[in-house]
Amino acid sequence: MLVLVVGASGVVGRQLLPQLLSAGHSVVATTRSSPPPASAERLEHRRLDLLDAPAVTALVHEIRPDAIVHQATALSRLSNNLRRFDKVFTLTNQLRTMGTANLIDASRDVGWPRLLVQSFCGWPWATVGGPVKSEDDPLEPDPPKSFRGTLRAIVDLEQQVLHDHPSGVVLRYGGLYGPASSLTRGPQLDAVRKGWFPLVGSGAGIWSFVHTADAASATVAALSRGSGLYNIVDDDPAPVSEWLPEMARLAGGPPPRRVPAWVGWLAGGDGLVRMMTQVRGSSNAKARAELGWVPRYPSWRQGFAAEFGRTAVAAS
Repeated sequence: MLVLVVGASGVVGRQLLPQLLSAGHSVVATTRSSPPPASAERLEHRRLDLLDAPAVTALVHEIRPDAIVHQATALSRLSNNLRRFDKVFTLTNQLRTMGTANLIDASRDVGWPRLLVQSFCGWPWATVGGPVKSEDDPLEPDPPKSFRGTLRAIVDLEQQVLHDHPSGVVLRYGGLYGPASSLTRGPQLDAVRKGWFPLVGSGAGIWSFVHTADAASATVAALSRGSGLYNIVDDDPAPVSEWLPEMARLAGGPPPRRVPAWVGWLAGGDGLVRMMTQVRGSSNAKARAELGWVPRYPSWRQGFAAEFGRTAVAAS
């Protein structure tokens, strides 16, 4: 299969390229600037601005891929300030909306290659009902003010793929960790190690994680099977009160300080408090059953231990 990977230098794209090649696929990998960190037979690199509709159309018409994988984001400058959440995600949200529309428009005249698009299920679930959600459950109708633009972009992306493309697949990744990710190499990890990442309120918010290599393997599996929405997460949704202290221990930081919800609101607003106390986790049952996908790290506990072990070795 000839696969066009858009956004190949991102944290999932870097894991995806070698897995696609190992599976026997040929790949055209696009980035906005630097080439992807891989070089191999059956791998070609092109520079592409996904927001440039004529350029997208020209490339898709030239390559005529069997499948397109949309991994494009602009998240290299993530911060811990959730009051600026939508601002940080401005370009990523344009890639989700206009970029997806450009790929769908370009696909129309070349026989509708299969389209796989990255989405997210880390916090968008409606904060009602049980602690773990399936693809049939509703998203949050009233997100925190600073998250509203990002949620609109996620919904727009998913509706485009599911309604405007005859073979579109939406892969809702959970909280990503792994090489070069913000959780295991960026400001969030630094805050945990320095004891600046507190446990807010009850810490009862449920998070679902997925290692970037597992997100990539689910994407490879979805090239040839499945349709619609899939939660791509590990088997072990966990409350913040459980995973944050373990992350701090593994990363060599102090136990997180406990602060009341009102202190969390003053520090990070409604978004931070909801992330810590109310968000729901995600079930991967559909992805396991329909994609035949099994994560290499069935629990974040195993993945965190492996990842932070590598971080410690690299730092020594």
